[in-house]
Amino acid sequence: MASSRKLSSADLTEQIAARIAPLLPRHSSILIGLSGGVDSVVLLHLLSQLAPRFSWRLSALHVHHGISPNADAWAEFCSRLCTSHHISLLIEHVDIAPLRAHGIEAAARKLRHAAFAGQACDFVALAHHADDQSETLLLQLLRGAGVRGASAMPLLARHAGFNGAAFAVRPELVEGCTAAKSKLASTGSARTESKNVCAGSIVRPLLHCSRQEILDYAAAENLQWIEDESNADDSYPRNFLRHRLLPLLEEKFPAYRDTLTRSSQHFAEASILLDELAQQDSARAIHAETLAVAALQDLSQPRAKNLLRYFLHACGAPMPQAVQLEDMLQQLCNAREDAAVCIAYGNWQVRRYQGGVYAMPALEEFDRNLVLPWRDEAELHWPALNKRLHFIRSQGIGISLAKLQRAPVTLRLRCGGESLRPHQNASIRTLKNLLQEFRIPPWQRDRLPLLYCGDELVCVFGVTIAAEYLAAADEAGVQLVAE
Repeated sequence: MASSRKLSSADLTEQIAARIAPLLPRHSSILIGLSGGVDSVVLLHLLSQLAPRFSWRLSALHVHHGISPNADAWAEFCSRLCTSHHISLLIEHVDIAPLRAHGIEAAARKLRHAAFAGQACDFVALAHHADDQSETLLLQLLRGAGVRGASAMPLLARHAGFNGAAFAVRPELVEGCTAAKSKLASTGSARTESKNVCAGSIVRPLLHCSRQEILDYAAAENLQWIEDESNADDSYPRNFLRHRLLPLLEEKFPAYRDTLTRSSQHFAEASILLDELAQQDSARAIHAETLAVAALQDLSQPRAKNLLRYFLHACGAPMPQAVQLEDMLQQLCNAREDAAVCIAYGNWQVRRYQGGVYAMPALEEFDRNLVLPWRDEAELHWPALNKRLHFIRSQGIGISLAKLQRAPVTLRLRCGGESLRPHQNASIRTLKNLLQEFRIPPWQRDRLPLLYCGDELVCVFGVTIAAEYLAAADEAGVQLVAE
């Protein structure tokens, strides 16, 4: 917890080393989130002091939001700072305009998370501290958050990832972050840009330090940093707490950081217990990314809501507000069996079909006349499902490559009246009948890619391959996989 005793910079360094050295193996690659503010500057300085002792490999990432007229100057400051410490720096430019509806703070936060999600490293080091912990808890409570939202930030979140439980970043945001330039120290070298989501853990070395301890360290070490002018604007909720409410709170409750952090930890423990309960319930309720309506109906309402939250979280969906969640549960459990239930919230949809609950990003309009030629590409984008189709070579299974040479190969959409023979001993079946038999949800049926060779229907993705086009045991084939 944050201490009231003033520490020397050496004492603080040793405290940080004692906390994080057991968590970060030698030779780990650590990516530092560097805004240029005092917190991240102190974090970079501390880790650069400790790295040689523990053989850590440091790099840094600065996210250039372009919001402030000083943004270019901040990026240049971070570049000079990293050069002086012989640490490689990646400067990631992001466009906040598409997300402004979420509010500037929330949009900037989402884009920072997306920028980190695109980097490959063992650990991401963030400069959150004890005051941040207190501010975050109060903000979450004022927003009516549940136990997950009010949970404490941990010192180490193992293998959290920035698009998983920790931050729920949408893949399209990751793709929208463009690495514009990389400033490297003479001893550093550029890391290969990775398309993979960061698999590393999140470490917060300053989490037990107060803001004052960080400022004291910066003064003792004669560090320079930049001041974001927006930090003085108390129209932002966090700044209002920081500048107006928390100073008053400290007068009456000087240990509020410790007590609020303790409350956050209690919330975190409660959240873990609720997740464990949901995991037990999900064992019989969730199969193949589908939640059984019957399982929700059999549970008490609080337990059913807990399972539904868990399911949505596992699907990567944003968490609905309390009223939305309750309405969602009522519709899923009480609608007629044949009802086409579709609950939209934000950019997501929750649907019910044949006793199963599905959660997915909202389906967009698509060109019903879409035809894509396949010329032996390894993958193609299929806009109707917003997925990548991968053509994987195989032997003795899948679609016969030799038979696909008979005529041009195309991907098309269903238009009605299609039929094929699903295996050698079967009769010709209508596509409508096959889609029902394979329990393909209605909202997907008109969006599935159909593979044609000339005018012959060869394959219905996710359903079947026409018997005449199946690869023989000694024949080269191709399989379609979507992601």
